[in-house]
Amino acid sequence: MEKLGKIPPTAEITPEHWYLPRREFLRNALLFTATSTGVGGSLLWLMKGGRASERRRPANAVNAPASAFTIANRGLYRSDEPTTPEEAVTSYNNFYEFGTDKSDPAAYAHTLKPHPWTLRVVGEVHKPLVTDIDQLLTWFPLEERVYRMRCVEAWSMVIPWVGFPLNALIKRAGPTSRAKYVAFTSLLDSEQMPAQRSRVLDWPYVEGLRIDEAMHPLTMMATGLYGKVLPNQNGAPLRLVVPWKYGFKGIKSIVNIRLTEQQPPTTWNLAAPQEYGFYANVNPAVDHPRWSQASQRRIGELRRRPTLPFNGYAEQVASLYSGMDLRGYF
Repeated sequence: MEKLGKIPPTAEITPEHWYLPRREFLRNALLFTATSTGVGGSLLWLMKGGRASERRRPANAVNAPASAFTIANRGLYRSDEPTTPEEAVTSYNNFYEFGTDKSDPAAYAHTLKPHPWTLRVVGEVHKPLVTDIDQLLTWFPLEERVYRMRCVEAWSMVIPWVGFPLNALIKRAGPTSRAKYVAFTSLLDSEQMPAQRSRVLDWPYVEGLRIDEAMHPLTMMATGLYGKVLPNQNGAPLRLVVPWKYGFKGIKSIVNIRLTEQQPPTTWNLAAPQEYGFYANVNPAVDHPRWSQASQRRIGELRRRPTLPFNGYAEQVASLYSGMDLRGYF
């Protein structure tokens, strides 16, 4: 039997004292120990309705809107793997602007107002863009793409996203020859994102890609999932999806895109540079300092499965990193 590596803790890219009261941590640790033969903490959360201290979901919890998009193209990027149930995708999230528990975004993201919404594309471009989300959605035909999503915490999902290629937006702005990187910034508004009042991270959330990563055909801007408008807790109205990278690269609720000459700072790299690199490519050979990346829990499955290099997209993207030491550039 293939050795899958050390079983990781119940999750968490964030030091435990940042997000778990001691009582909850101890109880969840016991749950994980009792089920370490295969049923992970994430699955327990789904099967039993939440963690030890899960709070009652308020009446105004955010559900996926019923409105649907006109999707011009389906099938370019499909998967033979079953998609993760929509309920799991929309209720088990990392979105620290609304709290550090997986259930917090679904419970509290109703304060986010994704409409009207302004996006700016600036920096090393010939034609800076300032647009609202309604206009943006008229610029590009929407596609449905089914991608694997691998969280750095060693759990994963398969999600049918709706959106458009990021390279289409960048081409519209006309990058200059000096554009080497793309920097993304999330909304900064503690009224809409109350957990930004906490100091768990430096706000606003920022992320970045090299320009060739941003222009790669797999990289997309998502405006929906499951054929519906993107729910607030999943990063409405606009988020980044880079399927060969760990999920934290998928910055949510984007308001600004800046093309730059220099590598931009990124939130988790600033918070813990020894644990989270700029590249964050899924790599089973490079463990997180506190857990193995050799295997993962697919939400909804009982058995762990091996992690694939570049999350299974190596054939499409490995050439981007030819000659690079991926242990050094993690």
